[in-house]
Amino acid sequence: MKKNVYGNIEDIIIKAKMVTPSGTIEKTPQVPRLSAGPDINEIILGSEGTLGVITEAVVRIRPLPQEKRYGSIAFPNFESGVACLKQLAQEKLLPASLRLMDNAQFMFGMALKPYTDSQFSRFLDAVKRAYITRLKGFELDQMCVATVLFEGDKATVSDHERKLYNIAKQYRGIAAGEENGKRGYFMTFMIAYLRDFSFNFNYLAESFETSVPWGNVGMLVTNVKNRILRSCQERGITEKPYVCARVTQCYEVGACVYFYMAFLYKGVSDPVKKYEDVEDDAREEILSCGGSISHHHGVGKLRKRYVPQTLSPTSISLLQSMKKAVDPTNVFGAGNIIDLPMG
Repeated sequence: MKKNVYGNIEDIIIKAKMVTPSGTIEKTPQVPRLSAGPDINEIILGSEGTLGVITEAVVRIRPLPQEKRYGSIAFPNFESGVACLKQLAQEKLLPASLRLMDNAQFMFGMALKPYTDSQFSRFLDAVKRAYITRLKGFELDQMCVATVLFEGDKATVSDHERKLYNIAKQYRGIAAGEENGKRGYFMTFMIAYLRDFSFNFNYLAESFETSVPWGNVGMLVTNVKNRILRSCQERGITEKPYVCARVTQCYEVGACVYFYMAFLYKGVSDPVKKYEDVEDDAREEILSCGGSISHHHGVGKLRKRYVPQTLSPTSISLLQSMKKAVDPTNVFGAGNIIDLPMG
């Protein structure tokens, strides 16, 4: 969640040891960088339980930040928000966390806002809405919001904050306050609980993610949403499904996009199978729009059939040979990523 400052898991792991049926896989010595062939850590981290068990790990740690500051930015539409995030990534001005919600998720977050009977609070909300819609010309059914988290020493955070909001202004971005940033960030932790809670009301919900070049983000989001709507209709799901997206991670060349999907399964036969079919259609659309089969969730069993669209036949053969070398009798038969050839 804070990879912009601290790195992803592959950046945080310095050394890992994996025990396999044929012996131990690890790289030594423990040094900042090692040029000794393919990176053994990457093999361990990407193996998804098919080669062995990680028994030791050395990880980077950092002092707690001196300053932690939340913020948020309102944009007139998703496209302007994506363009802003792209510039921030390419100018290396990303804060610890920066996440862009589309309009559907923004409106969902607003619906979850706690009720208040304070007349002053309601008056203040009305003033904010008038400012956004009448003075700034934002449309409520188009606008989106980015949540921001800065971490570091006070001087660096203040300088970073100033530069980020100045760039946001170029895309009609408006600083929307610390409280909205906190609530948006907190929503990340709420999603799984909301998913489980929705079962009580006959809603089946789940998320899936991908990574995609910047130039394809907007097209991918639009096409995947439309594909989900069509797929649900084709399977007799008459109530319109809920679909939203957000950009959760930014890189110089692209972004991670998360999708959240839910539909009313009351009266729908075999809803789990239908959900899987709809997600498969969405995954096919993602691949056709230049997205990956996963950004960080991994391949597992559900996305294994898409591996041939991601890796060349020789690459798959290499993975199969690696599996045979360290686990010839398939002790770790998790069945993830690839299937071993018969015979």
